[in-house]
Amino acid sequence: MTRRPLPAAVLCTAVVLAVAGLSSPAALAAPTGLQGDFNGDGYADLAVGVPGATVSGQAKAGYVNVVWGGPQGPGTAGSATVSQATSGIPGTAEATDLFGARVAAADVDADGFADLLVGAPGESLSDSAYDEHGTLTVVFGSSSGFRSGGTVAAKGAGDADRLGALFTAGDYDHDGDTDLAIGTSGEEGGSLLFRPGPLTSPATTTLLDGYDFAGADDLATGDFDGDGTDDIAVTWSGMELYGTAVWSLAGGEPAEVWRTGDHAASLAAADLNADGADDLVLGHRRDNPEADVPSPCPDESSGAVLVRFSAGGLRDGSDVCLSQSSGRVPGTAEAGDAWGSSVAVGDLDGDGAPELLVGAPGEDVGSLENAGSVTVLNGTGTGPVSGGVTYTQNTQGVPGTAEAGDLFGATVAAGRYDLDGLADLAAGAPGENSATGGVWYVPTTDDAYPVGARSLTPRGLGLTGAKAYGTELGR
Repeated sequence: MTRRPLPAAVLCTAVVLAVAGLSSPAALAAPTGLQGDFNGDGYADLAVGVPGATVSGQAKAGYVNVVWGGPQGPGTAGSATVSQATSGIPGTAEATDLFGARVAAADVDADGFADLLVGAPGESLSDSAYDEHGTLTVVFGSSSGFRSGGTVAAKGAGDADRLGALFTAGDYDHDGDTDLAIGTSGEEGGSLLFRPGPLTSPATTTLLDGYDFAGADDLATGDFDGDGTDDIAVTWSGMELYGTAVWSLAGGEPAEVWRTGDHAASLAAADLNADGADDLVLGHRRDNPEADVPSPCPDESSGAVLVRFSAGGLRDGSDVCLSQSSGRVPGTAEAGDAWGSSVAVGDLDGDGAPELLVGAPGEDVGSLENAGSVTVLNGTGTGPVSGGVTYTQNTQGVPGTAEAGDLFGATVAAGRYDLDGLADLAAGAPGENSATGGVWYVPTTDDAYPVGARSLTPRGLGLTGAKAYGTELGR
């Protein structure tokens, strides 16, 4: 693939400091419908959850920093910070609320502007500060940024539910409204809940599944059978219970349509083999220790990614296992790399075949332990098996310097953040700068030496109270 040079204008463009409140730079009056475009200017915006941030003197109250996309990508058009201390946002910023622990984008009110979904799993809904019911809040996008105000779309029922730590959005019942799949935890187990839309009005949740002495670790949305309806993928672990399953509501009633003993630290979904149905990516895949079937993935101690392909539904035996020991995958598999602990998918070169982004926050760079790396595996139309490139903070063109404990690649995301219409890479490094954290924007595809990469740090964005910036990136 060829390198996409950055326009010269950006080289002398100063970074605009963070914008207080909810407003954005001048945007188009008309909505675009672009995923993650909160202000309708035609560029995806980068939402960074900072649940460990101090707000109004309250440690770990948390906030979300939205870095506006623009012609030169995020970091040149300012940012907005949303917290429970922001005017109109439901709730009050309190210690350990963890507002921003999970962040996603969806057009909840069908106005063409993406809306911000924010989880606060530490939120107490009782008189006890130790309770963790959790909440999930919607903040509405508009042509001027975010509208003043928001609404609580879901609340935890139990005092240890931690609702908001894990959720994904989609139209699962095919009625045109955005719905939610929510994972909760508890003292003796967790659950998977369905919250039907519209999210702008109250609704009860439906229990899809429960996990005794276990809990969900990640969720993803995809159309795995190609019927035009979103499905829910969930992976869980705990005690002796491990697995991954897909749930469908297309028939009117919830149904588990596929299950495996494989467990993953992270999930992603996209049509990688161009058959019209989404495939499921299981990052940092692990065996069920109780299973009798041997692992199809080598180098478990270093991390592996399992791609389960679909054809009218996910099929057993249709998988491809990738690791740093696989042919044409760059790098060397080493124990503790955590290769695949974060995964994302995006078409970075515009050829219609999505690339697979794989974070390895435990990767050592030389003698620097847990400095971290991100691997971009090329899409082919038959699966991400045609090679790729690995970035670290010591890669030429990537800002900064690799340091022990940076955890570069702890989170990865793909979005159309700049003017070329192609997806770009965002990678979190929550251990950067003594755990203040940072996010790296790479506007190239899989070039060995990226041009125009940029680091986004709390200091550069004018943020205060940040802790582990880059822990969570909007999905």
